[in-house]
Amino acid sequence: MNPTRHFALAALSSAMLLAACGKKEEVAAPAAAPAAEAVAQACGKVTVANMNWQSAEVLANIDEIILSKGYGCEVELVPGDTMPTLTAMMEKGQPDVAPEAWVNAVRQPLDAAVKEGKLHYAALALKDGGVEGWWIPKYVADANPDIKTIDDALKRPDLFPSAENKGKGAVHNCPSGWNCQITTGNAFKAWDAAKQGFVLLDTGSAAGLDGSIAKAYERKEGWLGYYWAPTSILGKYEMVKLDAGVPHDKEAWETCNSKTECDNPVKNDWASAEVYTVITDRFQKAGGPAVDYLNTRSWGNDTVNGLLAWMSDNQATGADGAMHFLKSQPEIWTTWVSPEVAEKIKGEVL
Repeated sequence: MNPTRHFALAALSSAMLLAACGKKEEVAAPAAAPAAEAVAQACGKVTVANMNWQSAEVLANIDEIILSKGYGCEVELVPGDTMPTLTAMMEKGQPDVAPEAWVNAVRQPLDAAVKEGKLHYAALALKDGGVEGWWIPKYVADANPDIKTIDDALKRPDLFPSAENKGKGAVHNCPSGWNCQITTGNAFKAWDAAKQGFVLLDTGSAAGLDGSIAKAYERKEGWLGYYWAPTSILGKYEMVKLDAGVPHDKEAWETCNSKTECDNPVKNDWASAEVYTVITDRFQKAGGPAVDYLNTRSWGNDTVNGLLAWMSDNQATGADGAMHFLKSQPEIWTTWVSPEVAEKIKGEVL
């Protein structure tokens, strides 16, 4: 689904006008060219995991362009997913780069691999992390400034009416088969939402969940339920995440809140997921200045949400999204590289 593509940086040549002899002669490349050639040699071949979700796909394609056009790397995108990619990096040292690694699920073995020197954490890919929780539309939040927490929202079933259960409010659940369906169901029980006049609505699929938000926005109706960031929906429809009102209890979450067999779940906040770029020790040592870029490159959920919304509206691929981002938001990506590298990339893609 994600074809492999290779980029190579062409060698540069130029001619100079020699005033002393009054004629043009072919001469060697200026001093900057050997420096660029050295960067290319230092970087060499690099494999980048093209993860199978939208935000990771576009970031992999951005890295492909910047590493190849800016640093002379020979980049190969390879298919990836969280567990298979990170396991392969730990055991086989390939691929070289996982641009958007959600590390919570594999933190213990990943930390061990980093401690052993097999892998390295580069920049936080998402500076504010992956975010989960219960959300309401911004127009509802603006009209009801007293609603700040989940408890506040559950006092007002009239603001979030169920279409099928008159007089009841609705909490929209996560798609069937996803782990967040379990955690949302347990949150519904923990907050005693049924006794406060709410029903838990099965949205059936990701399309059903997204469609319920779009429909609410079109009609300017109330909506309450689970969602996460970064996503294209939150780039298209402005939503406000409710405060859980309690901290994240890791032990309770792992032993009950995230389990199907959880008789007495407690109120518990969702953990913010740490999302890093992870690189192999081989590339850490061989990548040269390209490693500095990966140690710097980081963006926020608002930026990603907006880009994903554009991609969704335009049925764009990760490669399309990468080019759109580089052309439309240089104020962000130029802070990740040196001015010289930025000019080189602009000359290639703008």
